[in-house]
Amino acid sequence: MKRPVRESLITILSVASVAVAVMVAWQLSVQFFDLPKILLPTPWQVLEAGWQRRQELVAASLVTFMTAAISLIVAITIGSGLSILFSQSRLLHRAFFPYVVFLQTVPIVAIAPLLIIWSGYEFRTAVIATVIICLFPIVNNVTTGLQAARVEHRDLFHLYGASRLQTLTRLQIPTAIPYLLLGARISSGLAVIGAIVAEFFVSNGANYVGLGALMTRWQGLLQTDALIAALGMSTLLGLLLFASVDWLGRIFLSRYTRVD
Repeated sequence: MKRPVRESLITILSVASVAVAVMVAWQLSVQFFDLPKILLPTPWQVLEAGWQRRQELVAASLVTFMTAAISLIVAITIGSGLSILFSQSRLLHRAFFPYVVFLQTVPIVAIAPLLIIWSGYEFRTAVIATVIICLFPIVNNVTTGLQAARVEHRDLFHLYGASRLQTLTRLQIPTAIPYLLLGARISSGLAVIGAIVAEFFVSNGANYVGLGALMTRWQGLLQTDALIAALGMSTLLGLLLFASVDWLGRIFLSRYTRVD
């Protein structure tokens, strides 16, 4: 058996073993402490609740995934554009980068009510809130990547009389690609979190229902089993989006760095 395949199998078995151990400990804890279903249902009760509500969960998951994916694409586009501007002007970097950091430090739960006032209970409000959460890793990583070009390479471009645009497109941007992919992987996990948190607020008056809306509804009805099932779906969405970004990034890098 090839080493990469063996290592992948070991990783899968390790993750599966931990999951089984957690499920067993969960089941035994509920039985040992005689916990009521409203406080902590058993794993089987959670699976049963998820299966009974599978249509709602799947429909809501698609909405949340679409919100997260669109927000991630917008964040990558805006973040990359800002990073290019920052790399070309120290003044712009010094003047505006602190505000990007500010958006990262302010809790989204504090911004969400303002966004609702300005944009309403709409899908775009959830996207805006999620973009705010995803933006900083993109800007920070891409800006670092654009500035990471080696000095001797910059000197070589200068020696041959390359313009700033040529230096940017042929040296700085290629150097920043791995940094962009790293930022995208980080933001992919934040995108699902941001989408669900935004839906906690936006779903109160919106005509669409994501996982955040289902969680709010089932929490109010004290349906703990369904609530945990929705939590499990959100985890799967985060893993799916992260894996998708990582897979696309690997394909892009393999073609980008391939020498014909």
